[in-house]
Amino acid sequence: MKYTQLGRTGLKVSRLVLGTMNFGPQTDEPDSHAIMDAALASGINYFDTANVYGWGENKGRTEEIIGTWFANGGGRRDKTVLATKVYGNMAGDGDVWPNHDRLSAVNIRRAVEASLRRLQTDHIDIYQFHHIDRRTPFEEIWQAVDVLIQQGKILYAGSSNFPGYKIAQANEIAARRGTMGLVSEQCLYNLAERRAEMEVIPAAQEYGLGVIPWSPLHGGLLGGVLKKEAEGSRRRDGRSASALESTSMREKVQAYEDLLDKHGLEPGETALAWLLTRPGVTGPIVGPRTTEQLESALRAVELELSEELLTSLDEIFPGPGPSPEAFAW
Repeated sequence: MKYTQLGRTGLKVSRLVLGTMNFGPQTDEPDSHAIMDAALASGINYFDTANVYGWGENKGRTEEIIGTWFANGGGRRDKTVLATKVYGNMAGDGDVWPNHDRLSAVNIRRAVEASLRRLQTDHIDIYQFHHIDRRTPFEEIWQAVDVLIQQGKILYAGSSNFPGYKIAQANEIAARRGTMGLVSEQCLYNLAERRAEMEVIPAAQEYGLGVIPWSPLHGGLLGGVLKKEAEGSRRRDGRSASALESTSMREKVQAYEDLLDKHGLEPGETALAWLLTRPGVTGPIVGPRTTEQLESALRAVELELSEELLTSLDEIFPGPGPSPEAFAW
């Protein structure tokens, strides 16, 4: 495994991030534990989750699965850089009360304590805002974060799904308070979805945030979806199914798969390897449902893509370019 600094921090993290969203809904607890064991054994030290994972009546279940894994001992917690998220409503179905979601100081305090219990740990390394909160000023958010850092319950703050201007706003206000501000941004970013290159990634680089792309295969679209379709093994729902309804996108994906077939490369591994070449990217989130999928993702770290291939990929999936040139002059 290769490692890098997380943005401007001194924290060293693996170039792949283990996403845990499937733990519970699609992968049972024993298999989830096996995947985490395999990830740690391979050198992946950065694990990402969220308080709402598990979804519906099972919100929080994913954090519980990680917590029971930590409780097995063996230095698991000490070896893991643990990131979770806050924003979604955690009240039970039919029991939605005010202040049980978003980023008020009240909810941040409540959510941290609940996540710590489920995760069976005394601290969260990177506490991430899952979405912007248009109703809560950053002065209040940072006041709540400062208290948690002073208490040792969290070490860093990160964002997810923030536009570039909110990254700037958050960190300018943090700087005026004399605090560190955001150190990471999780955003939707992959070969087929490159809008983050316009403003989100430049803002992250300007303010020293590590970029953590989620959905690096765009819901399976970049994982050999047409080959799987021909074999009869493709899932018929999700982001890839919607995208393939577009003739233009289907043609691009076909060109992508044909190109990689010519080079003897696997589509999913190449999509991950491409992200690892992108400026500002710390490491993409991979969300394996099986240990076999994890093994495939690990191969991407060692994959070297030629300049010729990178150019061909840009021709198939051109980026929008930086702003303002992407939409002005």
